[in-house]
Amino acid sequence: MIKYKVKSEHQLRSLVFDDYFKFKNITWEQEIDNIDFIIVSSKERDRHYLWAETKKSVSDIYEMITQLLLTIKKTYEKNEYKIPNYIGCFDIEKIVFTPLKLLLDIFKKSSIKWNIAPNKTDDPYFKKLLQEIKYILFNNEEVKIFEFGINDKELKNFIENNIYKGSIENKSEINENNFDRIYLKWVEKVKPQILVNWEEEKKNGIVDGDFFLADLLSKDNLSIKDKLLIVLQTDHYRLTKALKKSKMLDGINDDTYTFKDKQKAHKEFWSIYKRPPLAEYWEGIINRKDLLVPQDIRERKGSYFTPQIWVEKSQEYIAKALGNNWQEEYYIWDCCAGTGNLLVGINRKIENVFASTIDESDIKAIYERIDHGAALLKKNIFQFDFLNDDFKKLPKVLRDIIYDEEKRKKLIIYINPPYAEASKKRTLEGGKEGNRGVEQSLINAKYGYLLGQGKAELFVQFLTRIYKEIKGCIIAEFSTLKIISGQHFIEFRKFFHAKIKNAFVCPANTFDNVNGSFPIGFMIWDTQINNKIKSVTADVFDAEGNNLGKKTYYSYIDSHYINDWIKPYRGDKEGNNIGKFPFKGNDFQNQNLIAIVHPLMDYNVEAGQFLINADNLLVASIYFAVRKVIPADWLNDRDQFLTPDEGWEKDTEFHTNCLLYAIFNNNIQSKYGKNHWIPFTEEEINAKKNFESHFMSDFIKGKLGNDGYDELFPDMMPKLKALKFSKEAKNVLNAGRELWKYYHSNPVRVIKINASLYDIKEFFQERNDSGKMKNKSEDEEYNRLLAELKKYIKLLIEKIKPKIYEYGFLLE
Repeated sequence: MIKYKVKSEHQLRSLVFDDYFKFKNITWEQEIDNIDFIIVSSKERDRHYLWAETKKSVSDIYEMITQLLLTIKKTYEKNEYKIPNYIGCFDIEKIVFTPLKLLLDIFKKSSIKWNIAPNKTDDPYFKKLLQEIKYILFNNEEVKIFEFGINDKELKNFIENNIYKGSIENKSEINENNFDRIYLKWVEKVKPQILVNWEEEKKNGIVDGDFFLADLLSKDNLSIKDKLLIVLQTDHYRLTKALKKSKMLDGINDDTYTFKDKQKAHKEFWSIYKRPPLAEYWEGIINRKDLLVPQDIRERKGSYFTPQIWVEKSQEYIAKALGNNWQEEYYIWDCCAGTGNLLVGINRKIENVFASTIDESDIKAIYERIDHGAALLKKNIFQFDFLNDDFKKLPKVLRDIIYDEEKRKKLIIYINPPYAEASKKRTLEGGKEGNRGVEQSLINAKYGYLLGQGKAELFVQFLTRIYKEIKGCIIAEFSTLKIISGQHFIEFRKFFHAKIKNAFVCPANTFDNVNGSFPIGFMIWDTQINNKIKSVTADVFDAEGNNLGKKTYYSYIDSHYINDWIKPYRGDKEGNNIGKFPFKGNDFQNQNLIAIVHPLMDYNVEAGQFLINADNLLVASIYFAVRKVIPADWLNDRDQFLTPDEGWEKDTEFHTNCLLYAIFNNNIQSKYGKNHWIPFTEEEINAKKNFESHFMSDFIKGKLGNDGYDELFPDMMPKLKALKFSKEAKNVLNAGRELWKYYHSNPVRVIKINASLYDIKEFFQERNDSGKMKNKSEDEEYNRLLAELKKYIKLLIEKIKPKIYEYGFLLE
């Protein structure tokens, strides 16, 4: 949507300020250090809330941000103003905000030529910086984009709550919930530059976490907290007096540690984070020192620490399900405890709390926490391999609870089990190969026949043993939603019958080392009640813990999937095929891989191919539109597309809406052969030569025989009749016609007579140095026509979406 029609950028800036930024004691300025648009405090003129680049025509956001970064570097480094938390850009269509902290590391790169003019967009150094920025910002959830006239309410709320109410100091805050994550970054950036023999120091009870705490709990590079083993003293670290004496007894005199790089990495790292944290967090951080452990320990057996925000939320949900006195009334066992952070906050009746883990080092870490005041009893902390050890190895008091039917009803197995998966597929570890063999266990050998392919995942083995051998207890567990919706877990759902008492989901990437975009759920199961899992309705929380509403996940018991429905209609390899798409899963996580391409193009051939011809074009278009029009996100990642009800067959408007969507959203390229997807005649678009194929325009006008429709779809479309289109579909067709006309009217460059929509986009937008098609063209008329087409496609999509649920392709 183009909201503003302006003659100058100054006019645009003024209008945008008046419409969205006007606020008490706030004004705007321009041309300070050549920055286009600056939001400032009218009372404190050096207080800057936003720096932004502006354009009076629709422009690429990455180019605008690149120009802005080239402009603001000197302003940022001379430090004359209070730096804004956000920078941004806007044109007549949209406005974009990105936290400045995301881009600060770029300022330190010597490979960037910073003295080039910001408007030199063709300069190789400009393009290099552009690619760096794209790499950082592309698909980053902290980058916010709002369309003027469409997202006005959300935009104003964002400006008020983030631009104006944000922290004045542009540094990230550290608290009890995130200090362990900051530590991991510190390990990567700072630790390698400290002159320390880490193996030797470990023997003396000193680990890298002690150095991190010395940094974190400091001001002006001087540690300010007692109880530390190591302190920072401006440009070096030193042992505290208490440790110095004991080390002297071991014959070690050197109590000072310096930096290899004259403290360069250290200074750069702490320029990003605010320290010390608020005083209220100090004791909590010191008492959770056990979280500051090396990465290999964190990842052992695929286990991960549970973020404190979800630990607290899970205990809140247990209280909702079992009552506020649950800690006094129930026994609690974390049977994959790691260093025990899931049990923080459980402190009312500690004699009833048990923790076990496979690793002896984890037991020692929990003991150390207890020595520092953690509310646990050492006698209830023990080493136990839950997937291999016999229950005879358990402490007698816990064994008695498990074997007593009534006590077992009062036992909560409270766990965040390991997510490691044995397979050749990529696991949750952000791209690492699967852990082959990690699934081999006695529990797998005992119950694997019940689990099918699901036995490859450790967390399912945990749940299976609990259900089979401690049935009647309460299970309060973190896991992916695979156990509810995954096709590989159908066998698991056949025997795991329990009542869901409460549940929430949160983004997986809030957990350590999990980078995927999918939900992790916390679910509370009562295994006394034999309920088949049909669906689970969970509260939804974003990364900050804000409640986004509810989401229902289905088990798809006795369901039939969309690929099974579409396969019988596929064309013959020897037939007159006009395109194809791959069979790639039945869920949203495979959405990006579903594309209509030329039948001669080599694309995802291992997935199996649906060949499109005259007989199946409409049903193929329906499948394609159904799979594509609803965006994939972290919440619907595992939602399955199903065989539809019969009602879709008679809805001819639905058929043609989907056809138009497919025509204008395919990836057909004429370079692979004859293009059958041009929906217009030569006369309609003033083509100078005849097309090689009139298939699509003949199909639309009813001039094609369409042999086979009577048999496959008797109610779908009479032969030899022109298709009837909805108003929304007609608008898409008309907008597309104008785009084709403009392409064929080009007087300068050589065009392809048989160009597809993909070819037209490639012609105008061209490709960058890496071979990727650019996001926009320098031809403003083309940009306008494409924007118009996209606008009408969005309206067509809104027409299609309700039908997807109405006909049962997706469950609501």
